[in-house]
This record gives sequence, C-alpha cells and structure tokens, in this order.
Amino acid sequence: MTRVTEAPPLVLATPHAPAGALSGRVIAKALRDNAILAFPPEAFEEDVVYRSFFGRRQIILNQPAGIHHILVDNPDSYRRTPATMRMLRPLLGNGLLLSEGEDWKHQRRTLAPAFAPRTMPLLARHVAIAAAATVAGLAASTEQPIDLLAAMQTLALEIAGTSMFSVAMERYRPELRDQIVRYTVGVGRPTLLDFLLPPAIPSPRDFARRRARRRWTALIGRIIAERRGKAPADAPRDLFDLLSTAHDPESGSPFSAEGLVDQVATLIAAGHETTGVALFWSLWLVAAAPDIQKRLAAEAESLDLGPDNAAETLPKLVYARAVVHEALRLYPPVFTLVRQARAADNAGGIPVPAGAIVFIAPWVLHRHRRLWPRAEVFDPSRFLPGTAAPDRFAYLPFGVGPRVCIGAQFALTEATLVLAAMVKAFEIERADREPVMPVGIVTTQPDHPPPFRLRPRR
Repeated sequence: MTRVTEAPPLVLATPHAPAGALSGRVIAKALRDNAILAFPPEAFEEDVVYRSFFGRRQIILNQPAGIHHILVDNPDSYRRTPATMRMLRPLLGNGLLLSEGEDWKHQRRTLAPAFAPRTMPLLARHVAIAAAATVAGLAASTEQPIDLLAAMQTLALEIAGTSMFSVAMERYRPELRDQIVRYTVGVGRPTLLDFLLPPAIPSPRDFARRRARRRWTALIGRIIAERRGKAPADAPRDLFDLLSTAHDPESGSPFSAEGLVDQVATLIAAGHETTGVALFWSLWLVAAAPDIQKRLAAEAESLDLGPDNAAETLPKLVYARAVVHEALRLYPPVFTLVRQARAADNAGGIPVPAGAIVFIAPWVLHRHRRLWPRAEVFDPSRFLPGTAAPDRFAYLPFGVGPRVCIGAQFALTEATLVLAAMVKAFEIERADREPVMPVGIVTTQPDHPPPFRLRPRR
C-alpha cells in the first residue's frame, strides 16, 4: 500500500522594522523605500503602538473596536494625510478614492450601479476572454522561464481596459503601463519634505508630479475620445457605457468631462495595479505549495471557464476563491490605510490626539499573532465554507465601512477566474530558489520578478 505524505505547511517570514524605537529619518526612509519595514515587531503582537515622527504622534492600531470606530462609525472625523494626497492625487485626480465629503457621496452614488451584482456577468465575460488569451500566449512560451509578475500585470491592465472601453488595448497598454510604472517607482515615492511641508506649500517633487499628471490625463482623454467615437449599442458593452450615462440618483447630475477622466484614471490605475499583484502573489504561493495547487487543478478540471459560462461557473470555484482570500491576507495589495484625526477622539478606548496619524495596516492586521492562529502559515482552509469567519475588522483587503472598495467583487471575480484558468492549464513551479521579499511602495510588490516554469497539464 502506497503511503501518501502531505507536504509540510508553507510558512512565510514577516519582514518588519528592527526592534526598538525608530528615528523619524529611519521611518521616512522606510516609507520611501519599503513601507512594510516601517512597522516594528511589536506591532504584530500589540493592540496599539505609539511613536513619534518629527514631533507628530503616529498610532499603529490593531484593535478591531478602534478600527470599527474610525472606518465605520466616524469616517468623517478622519481624513487622508497630506502626504498621501501629494503622492496619489496626480495619478488618481479627484476620483472616488481621494474625494471627500459631499463630493465623495455624489461620486459613490453615481458609480454604484456600474458595480452592482447585475453587472458581474458582463465583467466576468471580459475577464474570461482576456484570461484565455493570456493562457494561450503563455502556452506558446513554456520552453523558457516566465515572468509571471509582468504577465499578470499585463493581463490585469488588459482586463481593466477592455472592461472599461471594449476597445483593443494593444495601442494603449504599453503607454498606460509605462506611465504608471514610471510614476510609482519615480516621483510617486515620498520624500521627507512630503511629510513635513504644509499642504499649501508644494515640495520640489510636486512640480514633476504635475507634469506627470498632464501626460497621464492627456492619455486617458485620448482613450475616452476613441471610445466615444464607437457606434452606440442597445445594451451596455462595458463600464464606460455605464459610467458615461450614470446620474446621481439624488441630484440627477452626471459626471463632468473632467470628473469622468478622474474616475477612469482611478479605475484603471488603482484597479489593475492591485489585482495584478494579487494574482502574482496567489501564483507565487501555489507554486510553493504543490498539494494546494493540485486541489485547485482538480476543482477547475471539469469546469467551463469560457466567456459564455464564466459567471455561472464562478460560484463553483470555492477553493480557488479561498486561495485568493488567503493570498490577500498574506500579501494585501493595499498594505496600509492612513488617516489623520481632525480632532481629539477616543477610538474604542484608544486615545487619539488631534492631528495624530493613524495606521490601520492590513499588512500588520493580517499577520497579527493575537488575531490569527498560525498567522504566518499559508492555509486557504481559513476561508472555506463551514470555517469560522475571521473578525471583520481583522481582515481588510478592500477596506471596510462607507469607503470600502467599490470594485471588491469585480477584483475577486477577476482573481478567482484567472487563478483557476492558470492552474487548470499549467503546473506552475518556481524556476529558481532566490528569496522573494515583499516591498510596500504603492502596492505590495515583490522585490524582483522571479522566474517561473509552466508545464501544460495533461
């Protein structure tokens, strides 16, 4: 009788700052180069960590009650920090992610119908078409090591572009990707002055960011102009049809021309960047966990992942969705949410001084040893039906509260369908053993693109 031996669990290291107090300059350097290294080891054990940053109070908050208070009960009492706005505004404009107050409420009401459950079959079809094309392209290149980071980022951008515009992205994808990459690895990184200067005083880097914004919005404008030139259809073909005809249900107002550019920029830049890295980390994890990969392949083997049936197949991908959720736990694309208190507050018993900067960090929460058993183990069974659900405020891959990510279901649909399609088509292995370290810049990225080997499944 053959004895079957299960592989040992995949245990992952948690990079963090060295123990002890960090100087303001050390924290600023970490926030510029790898923000994950700004979190000290005690943050993964304690409810709250206080520290000083050039005389300003910073709070790393891990207490679910305090998080509920800030993100759900009192979101208007906290704002995005000036440094966050300096870094993201040139790329995202005044779209849904960065707008505030009544402007944000108008945008959210206007956008909500485009991401309602009834639109998921349309979006799932776009995902399935793009995923099939990517699988076919990779199948023709299996003799050589594959850069799956680039492949998943390209696929995510293709899905974002075609879901938005229903136009061939070949013309625009290289320029879109180039501008996003150049911004995020270049002028999008913060400097010490970004943290110290008042919002009304531009930092030297802000002038370069303004030039980048002009180039970026001009590109989005060209794509919108081409899409507007397409013949109208009786039924919505893509998100642009839904957005360009959307009206605030309360005021009846549509998006202005400038507002539409900002929404498109937000959905393309933020949507594809986060989903691309989520797909990369999902594949990286299953490549290191053969038993989990086999179970994924067995689930997908008999299912139709084609565009005509993708929406109906999605609920059957139970294990694939659990793997995606666990990958989002271990490598959340949005590694931290940063808020500044407008006034003194008490968040679930945690005193928050006026002006304090509060870090609610999925990177820390998702690996917190008091909130998760075996926090550093890759274990998709945490998210299978019948398993006790994690505390809602200990698992925040898409945020929570009024400002929860509007595209969360689209992102989960995309990641689940693509993961299933990739594992159904290929046995996925790492092609080298060089360690891969997560780096928090704008999203949680690998420090280098590791090579993979893909072998067609028989």
